[in-house]
Amino acid sequence: MESLKLFLSLFFVSFSSCLIDVESDHVHHNNMKRLRPNRLFVFGDSYADTGNIRKSLADSWKMPYGVSFPGKPSGRFSDGRIATDFLARYLGIKSPIPYTLRKYAGKERLLYGMNYAYGGTGVFKTFNNPLPNMTTQIDYFQKVLASGNIYSPSHVHSSLALVSNAGNDYGTFILQKRPMTEFPGFIRKVVDQTEVNLRRIHKLGVKKIAISLLQPLGCLPSKTISTSFKHCNASDNALVRLHNTLLHRAVGKLNNETKPSTFVILDLYNAFLTVIKNKRADSGITRFVNPLKPCCVGITSNDSCSNVDEKGKKNYTICKDPKSSFFWDVFHPTEEGWRSVYSVLRGDLKAVLI
Repeated sequence: MESLKLFLSLFFVSFSSCLIDVESDHVHHNNMKRLRPNRLFVFGDSYADTGNIRKSLADSWKMPYGVSFPGKPSGRFSDGRIATDFLARYLGIKSPIPYTLRKYAGKERLLYGMNYAYGGTGVFKTFNNPLPNMTTQIDYFQKVLASGNIYSPSHVHSSLALVSNAGNDYGTFILQKRPMTEFPGFIRKVVDQTEVNLRRIHKLGVKKIAISLLQPLGCLPSKTISTSFKHCNASDNALVRLHNTLLHRAVGKLNNETKPSTFVILDLYNAFLTVIKNKRADSGITRFVNPLKPCCVGITSNDSCSNVDEKGKKNYTICKDPKSSFFWDVFHPTEEGWRSVYSVLRGDLKAVLI
């Protein structure tokens, strides 16, 4: 009877709060067919990367990145915690160790999962970027599983995968100066490859996979700077909606093939817009006075957050309090921004535990 009371208590807590902190990751019940995910495998880009890129290649290892957490640069593209960290916290586990740092982590730490995401990457090769795209990231995952040294099949079956796509493929399309008439067809190719990736992760044994919809790219400060950070770009957001519509269809098809539903959509598009348009602070969502204006920006159009001159003088400015800004730099949310987004995603996140 006491064990039943304990389970019911934990079950209620896990479904009533977005940011839970559960001590045990082996909670189960006789009537539950599947365990709650107790480890996290991550694939994607800078919205999910917690330190995979070499320090010499990424601004995320330079000040002032990491100023809020952990107080110094940690490879995260923000002032602090990002999407991966908040999802791990929701599961009640530690944030998974970056793949490139796996040899420096103890076996117990590795049991929380592994992060294969690399900032700047996409489902295809991105512009002037030698880092592994998502196909290669899944290759790394497959090799780790094949080694049999860390994860057993039961470990993988009780895990959650996060798949992040923040739009680097589309940035590459624009940098290549391809005709805009080809954009819709390219979006279909990106979504088709995403579907291939999802199938592959599932085939490797992961029973629950969370896929992020594309955020409103037209609301990123890199786009809104032309309006003094006042208005989103409607044309860009229309293309984002096409991507998200096609991804919804692909995920629906996958779930029809894998019952009970394996794939869960995290609606970053509407979560971002909800926070950006929020007029008052409620339900854990911060009200940002000017949500489209980033905290850290370069002093000229040729500079970016973290740039310094040859004498070490800062070529960027930073706001007094990152918690007052939704965006950290011209592409990425602050820790407070991500916290608010994940508060909005509360409903989507519940499906991760079912």
